Amino acid sequence: MFMCRLLFNILLSTLLLASCGRASKGKESDVRSVKVSTVESVDFEERDFAGMATADDATMLAFKISGQVASVDVGKGDMVSRGELLASLDPRDVELQVASDRSKYEQALSQYERMRRLLDHDAVSKQEVEVAEAAFVQARSKYENSKDLLVETKLRAPFAGVIERTYVDAFQRVDAGQTILRLVNPVSTTVEFTMSERSMSLLADSTTRYYVRFDNYPNHRFAARLDSYAKTASDASGFPVSLKLYKDETAGYRITPGMTCQVTIRASEPTSNLVAIPLTAVYAPAEGGDYVWRVNAEGRVVRTPVQLGNIFGRDMVTVVAGLSKGDVVVTAGVYRLTEGEKVKIIK
Repeated sequence: MFMCRLLFNILLSTLLLASCGRASKGKESDVRSVKVSTVESVDFEERDFAGMATADDATMLAFKISGQVASVDVGKGDMVSRGELLASLDPRDVELQVASDRSKYEQALSQYERMRRLLDHDAVSKQEVEVAEAAFVQARSKYENSKDLLVETKLRAPFAGVIERTYVDAFQRVDAGQTILRLVNPVSTTVEFTMSERSMSLLADSTTRYYVRFDNYPNHRFAARLDSYAKTASDASGFPVSLKLYKDETAGYRITPGMTCQVTIRASEPTSNLVAIPLTAVYAPAEGGDYVWRVNAEGRVVRTPVQLGNIFGRDMVTVVAGLSKGDVVVTAGVYRLTEGEKVKIIK
């Protein structure tokens, strides 16, 4: 009997020790592994905006006179050189006008020269000569104007570019000033975007720097300069701003109107009071507010309220208050943590 009780006690002790060991191992395995980031100071504040390349030169072309379209010599997408014929009007009406005005001009010229010869022989008065001269000048002006109108029956390209769109067809009658086609320069060094009112102060600082990164060239950042901006906004979309790329930087890259890009504006003044964290570190619970999970010296997470600044880069945001340089914050799974939870940092 004594021997049986002794064996029972030994077996019970072994089971208890094994159970404690498993419990200990299970508790250790419950520690959550997290990715973290060390808070860094921001040397310069950057703000990003969505932009688009626009045409350096673009114009709506039209005839200065009315008439019937004889031909449209280009189509959408055609490349044209400066001075190339784009469209023409039927010139017959204008040619008849030119012939009539030429006849009147030659008649007035002949009459004026005759009156001058008669004046040399005192056969006419000086006043009669002046009347003939006035008629000659008027006829000459009318003739030269009609010759200019004949030139205007030909529509030519004012600069080299691409036909973006045509608006009329051959044999269609058009009025003076009616749009015939749109010509654009296919090479762009202009970028346009809109910005909010709170960022407008950056434009007034001549030391602010501008950079552009096109979606087609994600690995290259182009430097740019401020070209113009509107001080009033026509709608709620923001204030329109225009930048110019440096031509020596765009050499070797084909930048055309319509290409999308990201515009980065860098403030010239160092902002030593600001720090930055990844956007994934921000915890915004349903009850409101912005927080991060800061990892303390004991390896536990502490929910810390923060005041966020501006988003910059692709995934960073500045922090105005709540964190200091060197703090460690969780950057993944922030919605699964609880206050004071023990975590294991993934190296």
